[in-house]
Amino acid sequence: MPFRYRLQKILDFRIKKKEEQLQEVLKAKNEVDRIQRLIDANNEEIAGVIQTMRTTKDFKMMDGYDKYLKHLYEKGEELENQKMEAIKILEEEKRKLVEREKEVKVLEKHKDKMKDIYIEEEKQAENKLLSEVGVQKYYRIKNEKKEEEGEE
Repeated sequence: MPFRYRLQKILDFRIKKKEEQLQEVLKAKNEVDRIQRLIDANNEEIAGVIQTMRTTKDFKMMDGYDKYLKHLYEKGEELENQKMEAIKILEEEKRKLVEREKEVKVLEKHKDKMKDIYIEEEKQAENKLLSEVGVQKYYRIKNEKKEEEGEE
């Protein structure tokens, strides 16, 4: 009879939850990466505006450039705040993933232990059977010898 783990459904459920949590971690990481790309684009735009300010000789437009730079800096700060929030969410999701992995490992370890116990019990049953067969063979040979001695 093959080994059958009695908590297999629970183990499968926990593995499914771990995989779902892994997807959540990936989503959170993608969000952090997306915000970082926005920050990089904003910084490039700031650098472009500063470069344009330096090359422009029209001082009437400087006020407009200053207002636009101020807007870009505020946007950058907002993006940094969003990134910090996304990083917090990512860390929380990673923590949950670690918990799910622990839950799965505990059951897998229990399953391995139960399988080892099952294998040991099977060996003991087989040894007992072989021992009984050996004892029966011994008595059969002994009886055969007695019969042979009785015939002579």
